[in-house]
Amino acid sequence: MRREVEFGKKTRIILVDDNVEHLLGIRELLTMENNYDVIATATNADVAVSLVKKYQPDIVLMDINMPEKDGLTTICEIEKLNLGVKIIALTGYDDPDLIFRAMKIGAKGYILKTMASAQLMYAIEEIKQGKIYLPSGLSSRFFEYFQKSFKEDNMQNQEQGNLLQYLTPREEEVLDLLTQGVTYKGVAGRLFISETTVKTHVNNIFQKLQVNDRTQAVLYALNNGFANRRKLKMAI
Repeated sequence: MRREVEFGKKTRIILVDDNVEHLLGIRELLTMENNYDVIATATNADVAVSLVKKYQPDIVLMDINMPEKDGLTTICEIEKLNLGVKIIALTGYDDPDLIFRAMKIGAKGYILKTMASAQLMYAIEEIKQGKIYLPSGLSSRFFEYFQKSFKEDNMQNQEQGNLLQYLTPREEEVLDLLTQGVTYKGVAGRLFISETTVKTHVNNIFQKLQVNDRTQAVLYALNNGFANRRKLKMAI
């Protein structure tokens, strides 16, 4: 007869894996340990979410590759429950993109199904203590991928976020004069166009910059490096 844990309560775990043989193997492995309690198992996503709602475990070991609804979607659904459950992604693939996506949506660790039992226990203990776990062989690949993705996302967000890029050359000229405090009539005189045409350009500027008036347009331009963009273009 196994001796029960003397100090502290057992870690309550739910296992989710569509591979029944693998699921039973992990359950047997964890059951042999005195400080773990496998309170439920599931072979599909919907059952897994229902079990998490019902039992509110400490840890969920979540298979990523499942039919119908995959593990990533299931992690999102569990995270939305806001129960403080720690999820460990479980998979046979060491794909850095998959690791990144799993960690990004809330997984606290990433474990390969081929890992030795001692590593599995270590991962669970690390995550119980509020840490993040990645196998040493995957951690460097993950962070390289993370840094690359972050740089790409940041550059894309900057390009998409700066609405000044959508202005035509004439609209840029109009906005440049507006930032200098020139009136609509003054803009018309300097650009040799009618005041009505100036107002048309200004309305287009408002729409593209998603602002409602001249003051907001000028502030947006100043806060998003419009002057530097103009100097750069003039120098080319």
